[in-house]
Amino acid sequence: MAATTTPWGDASAILAAAGIEEDTSYYREFTGEDEKAVLTVAMRIQEGWERNDADYFADTFADNGSLLMKDDQLTSREQIREYMKAGFEAQFRGARVRGWPLSVKFLGDDTAMVISQGGILLAGETETAPERQVRVTWVIVKESGGLKLLSHQTSPIKG
Repeated sequence: MAATTTPWGDASAILAAAGIEEDTSYYREFTGEDEKAVLTVAMRIQEGWERNDADYFADTFADNGSLLMKDDQLTSREQIREYMKAGFEAQFRGARVRGWPLSVKFLGDDTAMVISQGGILLAGETETAPERQVRVTWVIVKESGGLKLLSHQTSPIKG
């Protein structure tokens, strides 16, 4: 399927509205306007971790968004919110995520897929431990309220 030419929005404006300072180095080689706009979803998720804010994190998802974390398959924004709230109060307190995009593909006028690599840094860490390095598949959709994360799946990188 050919890449869409439908505008996805202005990355700088999306990030400003979300209260995030734009880090243009995050985009790497994905510098097309639509690519940058789609990547703001991942940047918003990173910001949710940075803030340890379950509401901010969950609000990046569609109502019926899906998150696979380890063995936990969450299938709604509210399940994601509750899971992350508990995590930020316990094992993820002070944790952050860092990553970078490997691929951006447009699957239609309102759907994109991003593959990224990164991982969770626990409080005080400056690098992701090998056992927490992951590849992530993101399915991002355009909704009337902006860009939302429909599906987020992590797979561990080992070896």
